[in-house]
Amino acid sequence: MCSEIRPNAKPENVSHNSMRQQQTKDIIKFLKDNIEPLEDNAYGLGYRASVYLTDGTFLPCVIFRNPKTVVNLAIRRFKEEQKGNGIFSRSSGVGYYNTVKNFVSNGNCINYYDIDKVEKSKFAFPLSIQQQIRGETTMGWTGFAAKMKDGKYFGFGTSFHWEFFQMPDNYSVDDIDEIINHSYVLKSGELRSHKVPFFEHPDDYKYAIIYRERPFFECYIDNL
Repeated sequence: MCSEIRPNAKPENVSHNSMRQQQTKDIIKFLKDNIEPLEDNAYGLGYRASVYLTDGTFLPCVIFRNPKTVVNLAIRRFKEEQKGNGIFSRSSGVGYYNTVKNFVSNGNCINYYDIDKVEKSKFAFPLSIQQQIRGETTMGWTGFAAKMKDGKYFGFGTSFHWEFFQMPDNYSVDDIDEIINHSYVLKSGELRSHKVPFFEHPDDYKYAIIYRERPFFECYIDNL
């Protein structure tokens, strides 16, 4: 379903031998007991977490899904393109090939049996905070600010992915009090509002600090 990528960066002070590898049922139980899932019409529910692999590699951003939804989507799209009913076949003539390529060779995937341990991710906004982010600020860009519980503001932004975000130093996702949509924050800490939509960046945008979305891996587990 996805190309397999095995990064080799290891966290400091992690003893792989001290871990007891979680079984699939343990992973499913942890996710359902501790993680609020994000809904996605195309890919199904996603449980955001961090994982240690069996070789000690640490992946801070991983989404777990049941494969059923995306497999059914792939089957439907393949049939559409084979019959010439897909949107890509009409324009390029290679729609079926490109559709299969998109499903089998794009994206970052890990195998569930390579996982040693699952934890909460410090880069996944709580669902109550995530649901406050609404609407594109302009085409292909959503900018927003987060007000922390200590009253400080930090600017965030994404061009496409919403699942994980880089966080300011010494802050966690649990420190976020509320989201202010279509906003940005200058280096001075001053909160500013975007025009919606905007066609040119504001003059002071060069003084803004924006925490961007983080790349992530996907892991598919039956019965999740």
